[in-house]
Amino acid sequence: MESLKRRDPNSDPVSPLRDAVRERYGAAARRVAEGIAASETAATAAATATASCCAPADGTSGCCGSSTASWDPITADLYDEGQAAGVPAEALLASLGCGNPTLLANLHEGETVLDLGSGGGIDVLLSAKRVGPTGKAYGLDMTDEMLALANENKAKAGATNVEFLKGHIEQIPLPDASVDVIISNCVINLSGDKRKTLAEAFRVLKPGGRFAVSDVIVRGEVPADVRRNMELWMGCVAGALEEREFLSLLQEVGFEQPSIEPTRVYTADDAMALLAGTGLDATRFAREMEGKFLSGFVRATKPAA
Repeated sequence: MESLKRRDPNSDPVSPLRDAVRERYGAAARRVAEGIAASETAATAAATATASCCAPADGTSGCCGSSTASWDPITADLYDEGQAAGVPAEALLASLGCGNPTLLANLHEGETVLDLGSGGGIDVLLSAKRVGPTGKAYGLDMTDEMLALANENKAKAGATNVEFLKGHIEQIPLPDASVDVIISNCVINLSGDKRKTLAEAFRVLKPGGRFAVSDVIVRGEVPADVRRNMELWMGCVAGALEEREFLSLLQEVGFEQPSIEPTRVYTADDAMALLAGTGLDATRFAREMEGKFLSGFVRATKPAA
């Protein structure tokens, strides 16, 4: 991927950013599917997922985080063994997130949950267990390869209360007031139109519904070269919202009681891994990025009718 040297990706919400995201995440899904089919047993896959939910065997990362390092400071160690039990290995290996929204979201029996940017389906499958047979878990993704992988994982898990939808998070293919809870795992930062994404989330939530997502958040000023770098945008860093801006946007589209709970603050060493393969001076920018990027759990509520 090349740097966006003279154009802010936010200025074009559809292309080329959306195409770049689709290409990269599609490639990640293919690597998972091909790797499992070729050589990995379930035990090997589970061990790999425990080490890093994102890094493929060739040492390159096709998702959030670094573009070349085999260890990814954003995606590593998000799901414990208890949660991984009963989930297809492919779902774990295709997890490209920065947090674990299913662990922090307060899901109840019988509720309807929507995962924005559901990827290989791990958070959808975990949510389906939480809401039970009387509930429903939707996953929304725009990438054909990820949707195919997610549906395979759904079949392997025997999940009957799961449905994967094709579409964009800026235009959710569900009716108004049809969802109790919206979750997402390091996807909103990839959107070229974040206000539209949050407004759509508000629209499909029922009155009193909850917004409960994991994402990368920025604190303070970030170097312009970092913001313009496409590799770091694909790595869930350059497109991250500043903390106060995120809270403000949630309120502007109608949400109440927005809050951000930090779950992991990235160090200079983490930044060095994230900067690998970007063409930027890793030593210089790692110092400037230290402590300014964090994974956080973002909560908000749609007002009751």
